[in-house]
Parts: sequence; C-alpha cells; structure tokens
Amino acid sequence: MTLENISSNKSFGGWNKQYTHRSTALNCNMRFAIFLPPQIVSGEKVPVLYWLSGLTCTDENFMHKAGAQRLAAELGMAIVAPDTSPRGDDVADDADGSYDFGLGAGFYVNATQAPFNRHYQMYDYVVNELPDLIEANFPVTQQRAISGHSMGGHGALTIALKNPARFSSVSAFSPIVNPMQCPWGQKAFTGYLGKDTEQWKAYDTTELMKHTDARLPALVDQGDQDNFMVEQLKPEALVAVAENVGYPLELRMQEGYDHSYFFIASFIEDHLRFHAKHFA
Repeated sequence: MTLENISSNKSFGGWNKQYTHRSTALNCNMRFAIFLPPQIVSGEKVPVLYWLSGLTCTDENFMHKAGAQRLAAELGMAIVAPDTSPRGDDVADDADGSYDFGLGAGFYVNATQAPFNRHYQMYDYVVNELPDLIEANFPVTQQRAISGHSMGGHGALTIALKNPARFSSVSAFSPIVNPMQCPWGQKAFTGYLGKDTEQWKAYDTTELMKHTDARLPALVDQGDQDNFMVEQLKPEALVAVAENVGYPLELRMQEGYDHSYFFIASFIEDHLRFHAKHFA
C-alpha cells in the first residue's frame, strides 16, 4: 500500500507528519497524522497511542490543539490520529448536511445500511487496516493504546472492550458512553446500522461492559460544565455499569471544565503517562 507524505514538521525533536493512502476498508483515499518521537533516530522502535477525534474533526484537531507532542517525545511514544470518517465526492453524507451524521461523523462503526455500508467501515479501519499500515511502514512496536474525545471517546472505549488483546490501555475525554440512549447515537446508529436496536449494542460502551471479561485499564475525564453531559454523554451510566461488574475504570469529574480542547490540553499529560505506565 502506497503512502504519500503531504506534510512534515519537526516538533520537540520528533516529527509531526501527515500521510494519505488508499483505504481498502473504506473504499476511498484517507489521511492520517502521526507524531514520531526523537527516539526513532537511534533505531529504537516505540509504542503507539491511537487517538480518535470527535464530531466535525479531522486528523488535525488533536495534533494542533492538544499539546501532546512535548510529553510524547519525552516518553518515547508515537501518536496516530486518523480522520473521523471516509471522505470523497462519492462518499455518502447526511442529506441535510448536518454535523452529527455522515462526513466527519463516522462513529467508528461498520455500517450495514446502504448507501453508507459502501464506505463507512471505520471500525475495521481503526482496528485492523490502520495499525497494520503503521506497523509496516514506521519504526513502532505492536504495543498499542487507544484514546479519544466525545464521539472518539465512544470509539476508543468500544474498540478497546471488543479487542482487549490488541490494546494495553484505554482512555477518553467526554465520551459518548451510552449512544443507544442519546440523540447523537440514535441518529447515527439508525442511519448506519438500521432500526434493529439489538445490533446497536455491539457499539455501546455500557452494553459491552456489562458482558465483557476484559479488564483493560481505563481512564475517563469528564468536565462538569460540559454542555453535552446530561443529554448526550451520560457518564453516570458508565460509572453504574463499571461498579456493578467490577470493571477497573477511573472516571474523574473535572470541576469547571467544558467539552473543548482547552479541557483536553489541561489533562492530556495525565493520559499519556497513564498509557506509558501500561506500555511498560
């Protein structure tokens, strides 16, 4: 598979780069960003944190706003940020062009409903195709962690719970933890997966946690001034399930913080150190 490097910027002794490639899973051209820490210069292979962004975002938001490169360079950790959906002129979008479905809103599921099933296979892309591509082309190990924000927090948690052997830890900021019970999730799941709500359970963190044997370390931060918390995010549902099944979840309510990247930048160091500890 051919990778095309479209940008490269030195950062904290490492490199922040963007690449495009043809995705088999998504049946379109895709772009991702990668931060490679300075340790690779001496021939060292490094572990990888996969970051999944939220609604309306691309591969650029986290790399530009989170301020993660300094500590990732210190810890010797690569960071990979994929786009949030397939892209292209022939890729189906929301009929009304709304922000919470279609382009920029892939929800990290494998769509089963036409016309979205032709391209929207983001689960397969993140779990299999992208890691295979990264490990074949960059000096990284097979140690992987996964994190994300909002829709991406939903993606990180569901992917980790379904693939505990592929990831050493999972974290999230302001995740959508019970999409079956919130407007964002109900709209997306109806469009991508159809009206059979039994099929939705495969992509709902609270449903997955009820039945999993996995005990992957999990850290979640939620701002208590997040405008989306009550209607869309529902952290209390995740806490209840985790307590009921004895899942090792640490959910921290952060006083005064909202849903923005100001929140993420304030606590990203904690998350990177959390993942580095579990890489060891």
